[in-house]
Amino acid sequence: MLARRPRDPLQALRRRGQELKLQVDSLVTESQLTGALEPSKRRDIYQRCIQLKQAVDENKNTLQKLNKADEAAPVGNYEQRKEEEHSLLEKLACQLQELAVSISRKDALKVEAHSDKEEDDTTEDDEEETEETAGEEEESEGDEEGEQEQASPKQAETETVTYIALGDFAAQQTGDLTFKKGDVLHIIEKKPDGWWLAKDAEGVEGLIPRTYLEPCNKEDKLESSEGSEEGNEEDGEEDVEVVDETADGAQVKQRTDSHWSAVRKAISEQINTVDVLATMGAIPAGFRPSTLSQLLDEAGNQFRASYFLQPELTTSQLAFRDLTWDAKAGTIMSRPSRVSLILTLWSCKMIPLPGTSIQVLSRHIRLCLFDGSKVLSNIHTVRAVWQPKKPKTWTFSPQVTGILPCLLDGDCFIRSNSPTPDLGILFELGISYIRNSTGERGELSCGWVFLKLFDASGVPIPAKTYELFLNGGTPYEKGVEVDPSVSRRAQGSVFRQMISMRRQPQLLVKLRSLNRRSRAMLSLLPETLVGSMCSAHLLIFYRQILGDVLLRDRTSLQSADLISHPVLATFPLLLEQPDVMDALRSSWAEKESTLKRAEKRDKELLKAEFLLVYHDCVLPLLHSTLLPPFRWAEEETEAARWKAIADFLKQSRENEGSLKALLSPDGVHKPFDLSEQTYDFLGEIRKNSG
Repeated sequence: MLARRPRDPLQALRRRGQELKLQVDSLVTESQLTGALEPSKRRDIYQRCIQLKQAVDENKNTLQKLNKADEAAPVGNYEQRKEEEHSLLEKLACQLQELAVSISRKDALKVEAHSDKEEDDTTEDDEEETEETAGEEEESEGDEEGEQEQASPKQAETETVTYIALGDFAAQQTGDLTFKKGDVLHIIEKKPDGWWLAKDAEGVEGLIPRTYLEPCNKEDKLESSEGSEEGNEEDGEEDVEVVDETADGAQVKQRTDSHWSAVRKAISEQINTVDVLATMGAIPAGFRPSTLSQLLDEAGNQFRASYFLQPELTTSQLAFRDLTWDAKAGTIMSRPSRVSLILTLWSCKMIPLPGTSIQVLSRHIRLCLFDGSKVLSNIHTVRAVWQPKKPKTWTFSPQVTGILPCLLDGDCFIRSNSPTPDLGILFELGISYIRNSTGERGELSCGWVFLKLFDASGVPIPAKTYELFLNGGTPYEKGVEVDPSVSRRAQGSVFRQMISMRRQPQLLVKLRSLNRRSRAMLSLLPETLVGSMCSAHLLIFYRQILGDVLLRDRTSLQSADLISHPVLATFPLLLEQPDVMDALRSSWAEKESTLKRAEKRDKELLKAEFLLVYHDCVLPLLHSTLLPPFRWAEEETEAARWKAIADFLKQSRENEGSLKALLSPDGVHKPFDLSEQTYDFLGEIRKNSG
């Protein structure tokens, strides 16, 4: 008997699409009788509708990743058939969305009518009781009326809002409301702590965590939120607030920078994926798409270290503001800043684990300077080390032999000259992941916290170790917990409250003040920069060479011609390729170990030797075809790059330089580009906006 020929991928998807169409048509026909059906039957139809919507979305995602090369045999009109199938799936998704909204609205109207009838029945009794007790209530009548005037509009606004439960929730305390996945809940009051007062289809009221909810009509919600954003942009601000309960009362204020709306839009587009993962139980309800990762992707190089490393022009744009020459010292002038300190990342504790349906590619923390309104520095990333023996603990700066990769270095320098009193550090814990079922990649925030660097009177906070409890959601959400199943609302004895707090996700960091040597070294860096301490000395070499070329050696300070200098042209690339930066660190450490003590005190000699090491190590690597392009959190690519770098460094040691490898017929390099040699400082420098 012959083996059955495997079905072609596109044909299999088309057949699956027809099966889904039959199921949707059957569900639509059945739903036409929902007006006469029992509430339990309507809820069953609603849950089937949600499940079908997820199946349609998965089929659509698979279709988008399908290529003609995947077919076992040639297929005629391939693109046309693929487009027809995509149109069919879009139509099915719209049908299911409209059906879900229709059912939820019917339930909402019935519940409202039932509650209105109960209110009418009780009004007469209330009026009689009011007449009998009017004399007793006259003293507090004024206060109650004031409270009712404030509360009634809010309740009127939220009474008709319906949400669907993304998962099961069991009551933890008296007053909580138990519900199941797929239940339709009617919000009575939205409390600022993230626990909302809701009512289920049976009329039972109680408190529920907001992170378990999804609006029934999400498209309308997104449209209205986008509309409100446009209106707010016209007014110059957005009504987005968040309060950090753990950072000494620090409050994240309204966003006013233009990039924020683009980031919110990008995050809203990922909400569907996050909702699916939360519904499947793959991630805790407090996880969200990473905000800082979106800023890095959406804002070009505006929040990258390579941008902040460049010199900044004065307001007149006729001179450099933060790069000046010290004729007496023969080098660039040091610039003290308002904030100059060292931050050590110790560990993260009690971080919830994602489910088995997604594979974690990287655990890391992103940090930047923040004023509660906008990001004020580059976004620096440090990768965490994770051990299966302690699955909920992340650590930094592990004890390893040799040079520690700068990506793992938990010692960071923080510099800022911002005068804002709300200056602080925003930390965001994140994971890069891949879904096992679809191969989709993404990055999620596992919690965030904002640590203010100055108290209310403007005094810097003390240099010590801080335990920071993480917030869930994003920095513009309010009162969201990372994992609502581990609530902070513990009641009872002090011991019970202490046990509850120990179960909360937290970040352990230490602020260290600078000694004289460290302060002098960091003062040669830009006034605003966040980076790794292990590569700070290399950044200083770059800034000193910048000063030599732009201030000392330029024939005319009014000249804006291109400058032939490959080090200045290519060094910023290393800040986005940490493994090449590690190769430079290693090569320079070897060279420095051969220098005598007197030679180490000669600054001009050190810069000359550094330029030789850079030409001998970095330039061949950056333009070698053997080095795959850098990709974040791709294990195979990272391993291939490390092997290529290690092999190159080994050959350079054996041959006492890279010249033999460069001239070898086995070495293949990328075509020459003029940008490799020229530094356009007018195109690279930062322009002062103030």
